[in-house]
Amino acid sequence: MKPVRWGVLGAAKFAREHMAPAIHAANGAELVALATSDPAKSAGFVGFCPGLVVHASYDALLADASIEAVYIPLPNHLHVEWTLTALAAGKHVLTEKPLALRAPQIDQIIAARDASGLLAAEAFMIVHHPQWHRAKDWLAAGEIGQLRHVDAAFSYNNADPGNIRNRADTGGGSLRDIGVYTLGSMRFVTGAEPAELTARVILEAGVEVFAQLAGVMAGPSGRFTFGSMTSMRLANRQEVVFQGDKGMIRLGSAPFNANLHDVAQVELHKPGMRVITDRFPAANHYVLQVEAFCRSLRNGVPYPCPLEFSRGTQAMIDMAHDAAVEVHL
Repeated sequence: MKPVRWGVLGAAKFAREHMAPAIHAANGAELVALATSDPAKSAGFVGFCPGLVVHASYDALLADASIEAVYIPLPNHLHVEWTLTALAAGKHVLTEKPLALRAPQIDQIIAARDASGLLAAEAFMIVHHPQWHRAKDWLAAGEIGQLRHVDAAFSYNNADPGNIRNRADTGGGSLRDIGVYTLGSMRFVTGAEPAELTARVILEAGVEVFAQLAGVMAGPSGRFTFGSMTSMRLANRQEVVFQGDKGMIRLGSAPFNANLHDVAQVELHKPGMRVITDRFPAANHYVLQVEAFCRSLRNGVPYPCPLEFSRGTQAMIDMAHDAAVEVHL
């Protein structure tokens, strides 16, 4: 397969540490360009990719005819604008999550994708990791019986008021930053959508820094209750549990930051205190995501996380924002 030539739109820390190295390492991909007006920020990229071309502006990178696909790690409020701009420039686009701030904005991107014939997707990397496919397969095989409840929690502590996650003007908040994982993972494994939802939130300077969701979801395996907790003011925690009437599937070490937060593993709890544990110490979901994108681009195979899926998760986040009741402690 001829390598897909990639450019990165912006020298974000996450791009430097994770996604740009993943593009550089992925089979079928070639990292060739970066757009940043700050030469100091480009140094960390050139360090592992010496031949990198550095453009002084986003528009200059998009005008580079040698680049086929772009990765966009910009602040949340810029995702829709630059995704549409990149598609209009004839580039395939992989944009960091959350792809948009409200679900109807994704409809614009779907329309632009369809009109252009290009590939556009949200960088929701966990669906490419084998631990999530194992959980999905176990659930579908009836290993835990009838699904009754799902719990998900994701938290970290970042109180820096200047950080884009803590700013209302850049689309901050825990639901947008990490609720996309708790809610998106439930939807991916179960194929279910929310039927009822309540939300309690804690706000700081107009930004939601804690969200506790509860409700009912309905899907192929029937109706079940769920709970989701996200916070940007608590110690690190990552856990998702799918609980049935005959067993439980638990992703409790590193469901979202695989092999960074901890070694990725998924547990199947069966009657008689029997536990089957599958560990995945070598899988890099960022690399797997890029490789899947390149295969879809080159070979036309369906992309594992289409825009329609991302719209569904954003719609669930919108439901939570619309239902939110502020809690004062």
